Amino acid sequence: MQLKQYAPDRIRNVGLFSHGGAGKTSLAEALLFDSGALTRLGRVEEGNTASDFDPDEIKRHTSVSTAVLPIEWRDHKINLLDAPGFADFLCEIRGALRVADAAVILLDAAAGVEVGAEQVWRAAGEQGLARLVYVNKMDRENANFERVVAAAQERLGPSIVPLEVPIGAEAGFKGVVDVLHRRACFFAGRDGAMEGGPIPEDLVDTVEGYRAQLVERIAENDDALIEKFLNDEPIGDEELDAALKGAVCSGALVPLLCGAAAANKGIQPLLDAIVDYLPAPTEKDPVAARNPKTGETEQLPPDPDGPTVALVFKTLVDRFGTLSFFRVYSGAVRSDSHLRNVGREQDERLGQLQLVRGKEHQPTDRIVAGDIGVVVKLAATRTGDTLADPAHPVLLEGIEFPRPLFSAAVLPKSNADLDKMGHGLAQLTQEDPSLQAGKDPITGETILSGLSESHVQVATDRLSRKSSVNVETKLPRVPYRETVAAAAKGVKYRHKKQTGGSGQFGEVVIDLEPLPDKDFEFTEKIFGGSVPKQYIPGVEKGVREALQHGVLAGYPVVNVRVTLTDGSYHAVDSSEMAFKIAASQAFKQAVQAAQPVLTEPVMLLRITVPSDFTGDIISDLNSKRAQMQGAMPTDDGLTVIEALAPLAEVQRYATDLRQLTQGQGSFTMQLDHYQRVPGHLTDSIVATAQAAAK
Repeated sequence: MQLKQYAPDRIRNVGLFSHGGAGKTSLAEALLFDSGALTRLGRVEEGNTASDFDPDEIKRHTSVSTAVLPIEWRDHKINLLDAPGFADFLCEIRGALRVADAAVILLDAAAGVEVGAEQVWRAAGEQGLARLVYVNKMDRENANFERVVAAAQERLGPSIVPLEVPIGAEAGFKGVVDVLHRRACFFAGRDGAMEGGPIPEDLVDTVEGYRAQLVERIAENDDALIEKFLNDEPIGDEELDAALKGAVCSGALVPLLCGAAAANKGIQPLLDAIVDYLPAPTEKDPVAARNPKTGETEQLPPDPDGPTVALVFKTLVDRFGTLSFFRVYSGAVRSDSHLRNVGREQDERLGQLQLVRGKEHQPTDRIVAGDIGVVVKLAATRTGDTLADPAHPVLLEGIEFPRPLFSAAVLPKSNADLDKMGHGLAQLTQEDPSLQAGKDPITGETILSGLSESHVQVATDRLSRKSSVNVETKLPRVPYRETVAAAAKGVKYRHKKQTGGSGQFGEVVIDLEPLPDKDFEFTEKIFGGSVPKQYIPGVEKGVREALQHGVLAGYPVVNVRVTLTDGSYHAVDSSEMAFKIAASQAFKQAVQAAQPVLTEPVMLLRITVPSDFTGDIISDLNSKRAQMQGAMPTDDGLTVIEALAPLAEVQRYATDLRQLTQGQGSFTMQLDHYQRVPGHLTDSIVATAQAAAK
């Protein structure tokens, strides 16, 4: 790999997005091959593509992280960001969206507009990216270009206009027609070459119809051309090309092209369209940056001579160490220099900079504004952080990471795995901020949380491969709690032990009562010194220790008030330890006498689904002991459902919702409150907890 430096106006930062399985990786491979970056066309099935080089990707035949793939074409550099297609890896998708200037969104010519494509279409629009649609797999059985175009215009928006029409379909797919320039190109071999020829007669009317639509849409977005259009004056191709680019960059028009990536058909017109119609960094609005000390905001154009500002959008831990992928928005980043991590207020020393293409690395001395590079072994920097000139410390908008939706308890298979597990989990969460790891304070389990079951499974596979930590996973224990339903007054316990020499003596009398609005409160009403003041802290310590393990199933006891009302002591044998033991035992007896009950965490779910699925979702929630809070339709055909449901019933809701809605639903979940477990479920929960404790 030998890449040269390019000025910002000759760079294109383009994200490649789609629903899983639409062929992004095959398209990236073909783009690399046709541009001369590769000498051999790899295949996903053979695990030898440039972008899916991670062992997890080779094993699963699907992308799990974003690959950076620079391509040189017509003296331009295209930084292609091949992002995963499945929402399980949303963190990677959002990182790519954040630093791209444009998005190429793939549609399957047979499957049409799938849910993943709709999601990235909306996300790219929210990010303000220029978009281009590519209909892939035109050589597959049931490929239907007209049907896909109609579905795209209906479901994604009328701004989509074909720039190409296929010549043939399925096994007969043999070329494309450039609609704007009325030019037919026929495929001339596996090397991607194309030959010109006449437009087939059966396509002439189709091409003219699409061209009329395209010219009208272009003219609508250009004041000079709309006058010519309305007056039926001729408009030259050069005028149309220039206006087309303006309409694409503004988002008013989205060109649609087609091809068959795995067969290397229709690739070079896509490369031309990326260079000709998608924006360079210099054609985007200056990026906003905020000075965290003054609060002032300034606009930064992509000037290589401006103050250095860069955003880290991806972190990878491999054999070289921690790799930080960054895009430069202003100035230039240089090897062996110092920059300020503005958000964390730490200086970073940058070593050797690198350009990457998949797993290939090329050293470089300088990454200029608009370009993308990598640096190894930054000390404090994480994904989403801003690096800036210490003399000009400004902060770019970061990356919003999705909250975890599925959790698993992680159990090491051996003591050696236990010793390494903490460091390995820390590396996972450093690479993927949408993963969270920690210890549940109630159950003591190590919990790994992610966006789905498959997301967590990929993470544990990576833990084994990268950190040599072998683990098992299971659903976490529900962090139940225990409390009391009644009060217990005057509960007495005497701790007395004589073993020769000084003995142990402490007697306490306590009251126990429910305390709904507070976890715990300890008070004392001692009169006449029945328990000397120096021993009262020991009483409280004993009660607090006993709180940690309830009498029903060993879960923590909460929402109780304990009052020390009386007791007695021995002048020689009493000690703080004796009173601590007495208090602990008195508390346990009091809980037994105060009608102990089990409580469970109840989660607030906010579920967004296409309105057609509302009935199925509500029915499913009712089967999960949920309490419906409301269902609100939105203007875009969706319904937002709110419900309260016990955590025990919704631990796998990420999987359940995906199955119920074919992947079209999304949700958030957070702890709302604890409530009493129904009596008919308590016995089985207690029995399970007692069995686990043996």
